[in-house]
Amino acid sequence: MSSRFVRPVVVQVGRHDRERVIFDVNDAATIRKLAMDACLQVLRGEARTPVARRAFVTAALEAKILRSD
Repeated sequence: MSSRFVRPVVVQVGRHDRERVIFDVNDAATIRKLAMDACLQVLRGEARTPVARRAFVTAALEAKILRSD
């Protein structure tokens, strides 16, 4: 069974970031992992909150669970 999407998904992580084309399940999982890692970095004091928020909003949009921003 292929893990490639029939049609790629295009996402933009931040308002000023370039678009990223997601071709398969592995790419999608990587994006979600990046959001989780960003949140953990803030909790450890290694990053600022806006970085994690952008990553989390992106993941929520991809999961179709974002209700407001």
